[in-house]
Amino acid sequence: MKTTLALYLLTTLTLFSTERLSAQNKFLETIQKNDTKWWKEAVVYQIYPRSFKDSDGDGVGDLKGIISKLDYIKSLGVDAIWLNPIYTSPNDDNGYDISNYREIMSDFGTMNDFDLLLKGMHQRGLKLIMDIVVNHSSDEHEWFKQSKSSRDNKYRDYYHWWPAEKGKPPYRWSFFDVNSDAWKYDAKTDAYYLHYFSQKQPDLNWENPTVRQEIYEMMRFWLDKGIDGFRMDAFQFASKVTTWPELPQGYEKNIIKYYGVGPHLHDYLQEMNKEVFSKYDIMTVAEGAGSTPEEAMLFVDPDRKELNMAYHFESVDIGKHINDFGLVKYKDIFSRYDQTFKDKGWLSIFLANHDQPRMVSKFGNDSVQFRSLSSKMLSTFIMCMRGTPYYYNGDEVGMTNIRFDSIEDYKDVDTRNKYIGLKNKGGDLKAFLEVQKQTSRENGRTPFQWDSTKNGGFSEGKPWLKVNPNYSFINVELQENDPNSTLNYFRSLVQLRKKDPVLVYGKYTILDKENPSVFAFTRELNDKKILVLLNFSEKESTFNIALPTSKFKIILDNYSSTKEIKKNTLRPYEAVIIEIK
Repeated sequence: MKTTLALYLLTTLTLFSTERLSAQNKFLETIQKNDTKWWKEAVVYQIYPRSFKDSDGDGVGDLKGIISKLDYIKSLGVDAIWLNPIYTSPNDDNGYDISNYREIMSDFGTMNDFDLLLKGMHQRGLKLIMDIVVNHSSDEHEWFKQSKSSRDNKYRDYYHWWPAEKGKPPYRWSFFDVNSDAWKYDAKTDAYYLHYFSQKQPDLNWENPTVRQEIYEMMRFWLDKGIDGFRMDAFQFASKVTTWPELPQGYEKNIIKYYGVGPHLHDYLQEMNKEVFSKYDIMTVAEGAGSTPEEAMLFVDPDRKELNMAYHFESVDIGKHINDFGLVKYKDIFSRYDQTFKDKGWLSIFLANHDQPRMVSKFGNDSVQFRSLSSKMLSTFIMCMRGTPYYYNGDEVGMTNIRFDSIEDYKDVDTRNKYIGLKNKGGDLKAFLEVQKQTSRENGRTPFQWDSTKNGGFSEGKPWLKVNPNYSFINVELQENDPNSTLNYFRSLVQLRKKDPVLVYGKYTILDKENPSVFAFTRELNDKKILVLLNFSEKESTFNIALPTSKFKIILDNYSSTKEIKKNTLRPYEAVIIEIK
């Protein structure tokens, strides 16, 4: 009897151990397949330093201001900060025109302030991603000063020049130039230089290997300081077709196709990876990785050894408001990208940044009635999709578009130059300003709203850009201790994402794809399944999904009162996360 019992127990324990080992092996296989990395599991919080927190009363946010708010940032649960450019710059394009890559802009502080910021972040377990601009420099950079001093200067080929004796160069459209011509004449050497953006942002000549080595050495300078990665602005334009062929009329409507991803771009990235990135455990992402999911994959396919994350614009550059293009089209974009990236490569997920209007004003509803609900719903979307979430500062409290009435209120070179160009042509300036109220980059750059005091607690002085008047009722202080606030809902989402790898590595499957109001999808990993239901409408909306009759649990919802889903109906802007047992 004892022998039989012993054999039974041994057999049972063996089976249990085998099942447990099988489950562990299955999990390990899943993790290995997904190739776990810290930057895949991170939540990235973007800070626009000029507008985040001013410490000295000059009206401009600075590094000491960020340092003073590190505990707040840590309390959000995020893992990394993407910091917009803080290098020395004449500020033609708010720091994206760099005149010295190894110095800190005096508006923001000193290199000692930077070192303290980096130390304070690392002490709190926060990583720092630096924004770097190497498609172009400032025209006040020493390289360009030397380059335009004479045709024989050793820095001449650091930039793209076209001698006047060859006639006017082939027309190229400029993003920011009043006259929309990307070739600027320089009388000193009787030649034109290329600037895809502002005339104060001459394009660097990446065909020149010396330029590339200068950039790589600069990158090593920051990485050796201990930063944790780079986000490279406008790098998709670094490689040019230097025979400068004539382009078809209207090509600026598909600028990536004709300007971006030039013939040697991937060669440059592979060289950069070999000489710089591969030497460090860092996160690397470039703005605008191609115009299709397949092109984006070329940047991040691990076998190609280029970047480790794709950052594309198709999901934010398709209209003034989500109602303009429809939810079905929007769902299709994310689903196409996910399908391409389901087995390899990695995506970023975002709805806003410094070049976009406020998230809730573009994709949600910023009315008093629906602002908080729709903001929570959009945050749910970002935190539940597969990919690394990028979250823009201020969206956690539901900051909205400011909608300036006068051109005098705008500081942005993009808006101001377009206004001047339109005025010179006798265009409809009133209509232009109405569009800018919804689309201008300035909407996302207004000072951060900390509390209900003067200037929203951003600065004791006159802010460089007007503070949104709604700071009196939309701010951190008012939401900090409210368990139902937009801010604390965001914190709950971040913790939920960290709690279980299903929301990081889980398979994404879209449901009810043609539904015009509801975005529904599942995330699955091993034996765990999460269902996410999002109503993008201000009206009650139904969905065509067979919910399980039992064994499911609502783990988070933005109404804070959802006990069950009745008749497959969601309330206005409702977001529900369900765990299916």
